[in-house]
Amino acid sequence: QVQLVESGGGLVQAGGSLRLSCSASGFTFSRFIMGWFRQAPGKEREFVSGIRWTDNRTMYADSVKGRFTIARDNAKNTLTLQMNSLIPEDTAVYYCAARNSYYVRNDVESYDYWGQGTQVTVSS
Repeated sequence: QVQLVESGGGLVQAGGSLRLSCSASGFTFSRFIMGWFRQAPGKEREFVSGIRWTDNRTMYADSVKGRFTIARDNAKNTLTLQMNSLIPEDTAVYYCAARNSYYVRNDVESYDYWGQGTQVTVSS
């Protein structure tokens, strides 16, 4: 069955870095759009970043542009999110998601599969 398993979350001080990973199985990872979303307490889940499978073109939310980098390794069925210059507002549960399409979208409803999430906490 489809599995998306996130790892790499934790507690970090403001200004620090974390690297999230998502291990995928049960579907053709190399033919799926992959994305990262996050959900802070009391807030809706929001798009963070996405990457196409055709040409690795990426998309970022304005709030993380220049600080976060998404990447995929189709040989290892792995998605990563390098997060630098973290700020307390980045505190959230981060989710890996997969979409059976050619195009990245930033809405939750467009994604077919989801992981369970990993907690990222940034202290000030």
